[in-house]
Amino acid sequence: MSEPRPNGPAPATGRVPHGPFRPGDQVQLTDPKGRVNTITLQPGKQYHSHKGSVPHDDIIGSPEGTVYRTTGGTEYLAFRPLLTDFTLRMPRGAAVVYPKDAAQIIAMADIFPGARVIEAGAGSGALSCFLLRAVGEHGLLSSYERRPDFADIARANVEKFFGGPHPAWRLTVGSLEHALAETEADRVVLDMLAPWEPLDAVAKALIPGGIVCAYIATTTQMSRIVEDLRGHGGFAEPHASETMLRTWHVDGLAVRPDHRMIGHTGFLVTARRLADGVTPPARRRRPAKGAHPRSNGAAAQGAAGARPEGGAAAAGDAAPGDTAPQD
Repeated sequence: MSEPRPNGPAPATGRVPHGPFRPGDQVQLTDPKGRVNTITLQPGKQYHSHKGSVPHDDIIGSPEGTVYRTTGGTEYLAFRPLLTDFTLRMPRGAAVVYPKDAAQIIAMADIFPGARVIEAGAGSGALSCFLLRAVGEHGLLSSYERRPDFADIARANVEKFFGGPHPAWRLTVGSLEHALAETEADRVVLDMLAPWEPLDAVAKALIPGGIVCAYIATTTQMSRIVEDLRGHGGFAEPHASETMLRTWHVDGLAVRPDHRMIGHTGFLVTARRLADGVTPPARRRRPAKGAHPRSNGAAAQGAAGARPEGGAAAAGDAAPGDTAPQD
């Protein structure tokens, strides 16, 4: 089930992320202790808390960064929520992709304005929002989500953030390997449990030089997708990484790392699409012992110092004097 794009020019999205506050805008009110309350501005309404109230009409028409005093005397600072704020507080079906990982996906997958991007799966729509920001209104993000309930949550969150349907977004309920219709894609982002399953479909959809980026949670998933990308034959050597974010407490001379940090959330694996019919060059590396188990016969042959027929070194062996590349 796909969301068809309307005929004619694509309409602009409804959310205006700058200028004076308008009716319908989301506003973050932050109290002196840093606690945040998000409201949607409606004429005639009031924001109420145990610290007093603020009329919405006082906020409408004023610029961002304005301070409002409640009837109880507490001051609130008002800003529109950033995309990072929105994604961390949005209603969830599936777990959201953290902003630190979404930023790395955009960077490592080199997603640019006007890019044609395929996403699987949509989850709660957090990563979809970041990708739509990156491709812009003249690009295309085609998202696939297997679960209809998650697709509904993702659609609601994306439309809430952008103020309506985004002209560059198509949402399809179905699995990527069975429902994929796009070709000539620049990038494919896989946020799914088994990203190795649709690799054949991904290879057919990507242009030569295009990038596949898999976001996975565990080391076993990372190992599987890396080895499957290597064994597929249609991709160059994959690159695996993770990002950890640590904030700092800065108050006069008290400068130290915060006690809490966002540590491991997921791994990223990226690889480039080769041209059809091209065989990637064999990588020369000195693997750790036991990294690639062999049969008993092969192990005995290796222990005896035997070489393959012809006396040539095996592809994974480093010749004397060679410097093995560091992983």
